[in-house]
Amino acid sequence: MFEARFQTFDDASEGALCAGRVAALRADLKRRGLTGLLMPRADRQQNEYLPASEERLAWLTGFTGSAGAAIVLADKAALFVDGRYTLQVQSQTDTAVFTIEHLVDNPPPVWLEQNIKAGDRIGYDPWLHTADNAERFARACAKAGAALVPLDDNPIDALWADRPAPPSAAVTLRPLTLAGESTSDKLARIKDELTKLRVDALIVSDPQNVDWTFNIRGSDVAHTPLALGFAAIPRDGRPRLYVDPGKLSNEVRHALEEHADVHATDDLARDLAGYKGQSVLLDQGSAADALTRIVSDHGGQPTRTADPITLMKAVKNNAEIAGTRAAHLRDGAAMTRFLCWLDHEMPSGKLTEIDAVKALESFRRDTGLLKDVSFPSISGAGPNGAIVHYRVTSATNRVIGKDEMFLIDSGAQYEDGTTDITRTVINGVPTDDMRDRFTRVLKGHIAIAEAVFPMGTTGAQLDPLARVALWQAGIDFDHGTGHGVGSYLSVHEGPARISKLGHVPLKRGMILSNEPGYYKTGAYGIRIENLVLVIAAPSPDGAEKPLNAFETLSFAPIDRRLIDPRLLTAQELHWLNNYHARVREAVTPLVDPATQSWLEQATRPL
Repeated sequence: MFEARFQTFDDASEGALCAGRVAALRADLKRRGLTGLLMPRADRQQNEYLPASEERLAWLTGFTGSAGAAIVLADKAALFVDGRYTLQVQSQTDTAVFTIEHLVDNPPPVWLEQNIKAGDRIGYDPWLHTADNAERFARACAKAGAALVPLDDNPIDALWADRPAPPSAAVTLRPLTLAGESTSDKLARIKDELTKLRVDALIVSDPQNVDWTFNIRGSDVAHTPLALGFAAIPRDGRPRLYVDPGKLSNEVRHALEEHADVHATDDLARDLAGYKGQSVLLDQGSAADALTRIVSDHGGQPTRTADPITLMKAVKNNAEIAGTRAAHLRDGAAMTRFLCWLDHEMPSGKLTEIDAVKALESFRRDTGLLKDVSFPSISGAGPNGAIVHYRVTSATNRVIGKDEMFLIDSGAQYEDGTTDITRTVINGVPTDDMRDRFTRVLKGHIAIAEAVFPMGTTGAQLDPLARVALWQAGIDFDHGTGHGVGSYLSVHEGPARISKLGHVPLKRGMILSNEPGYYKTGAYGIRIENLVLVIAAPSPDGAEKPLNAFETLSFAPIDRRLIDPRLLTAQELHWLNNYHARVREAVTPLVDPATQSWLEQATRPL
């Protein structure tokens, strides 16, 4: 019926090979005079999604989750995952080889300190750790009387016989009509920031920031249109862009050379030696420890702090905002067609989680403008919906049962914008408990959508608004309420977020998600997610500060059958009915007659 293009559903685990690979690694470590190795899931730029050639943790352990780390010692090994992956890791990893530890509750440095002894030598690849992370491990080793040893090469690379080739996709230029600001203007702004920060140069290690600065995109990693590379931007002088030259056509190279000297990626380490006596800014979150070491070893003065480009990129310009509005309207039509289809197919008792993912992707492909999904869809029926970052596989695929809730969290990459939306629906008749919990999540969603807040307000200050209705029932959710979203870049973008840890002030032009939820283990999950844009709010008479608000960007019905109107205030009902009227007006001209008829019913006023 539907053909998946961007997603696969096989478990792809190699856990059965763990024992042999760990034994080979231990033999190699012994030859090197090492008693252990740290192995995070990371590449040289700390990307969320990795090229296949960088999936060392998956090769070693079989675990394919998006976050994790392993420590292999001579007599024991541990694999660290967070709460999202406690079920997945058990099915993918040989637990006779690796003990499973919690990444947050028992972090790797703590475990390491407790499991090594004086005289041990623990190796690590300085390209796969930030300097802060390496320092935490170094302190743990020192407390135990052991040593942390930086390695010139990664031991796994020599053992990984069938390692995939590095990505080689072509770099493309982003049109000014979509980028909204020229590379020369961006570079001028960046250099002004370096002057204010009193540093001589910035090493740009986050490829999102590199691509934004030079108005380029690529396809080196799944789901995020990244061209992997680095840049060096001096306060005075000509920047350097480091990228695989094989990815550049003559046209692209010529365009880039108008703004920077273009070098091969391997030249970066050599050139860093030239910063003797200069202050060099390195991004605290993405710069590898190797960069700090090279600058320091050659007499430079590394300053580890936030890359100023990250905040610049987060504040979208008029062209980017217009693009994301167009993308969300297009995506809303695809999502509405999917929800109509889902409503007709679920009662058959045959529809599975994978069927739903394939169908939604097909509706998005029908737009003719889909470049990729923005992340692997979270498609959870019944109890699977209660697993916050559940990823359906052929082994876990489940039929959407009668009177069950179904949660689907998905997004798309279009050239004019990135989307992310979650809807939770009922297949049949909801229980009173379901309706109560769903309505409380909706109240939190509305509270964020309607928030008006002074300039300078942070996401941490807004986060409680999404939780009050849940707290009143003695319940909560354990993830953040919202994350930043890029402009045809990563669906997860810093520095702003709506969460307990969101300490960056929200600025006009930022795009964030609004996604409170509730998860009843073994029963169901609920999440309602739209993307929102920070905009100026009207200032009432006597206002002493400029005010901001949110514009909701996403267009798709919210399941009325799961709402208990008695729990909504008059203002909340007004918001819901007004939102549904906007969806109906915007989406109706973009969908077929059958979907139009369904949409009319799905958006009736409560």
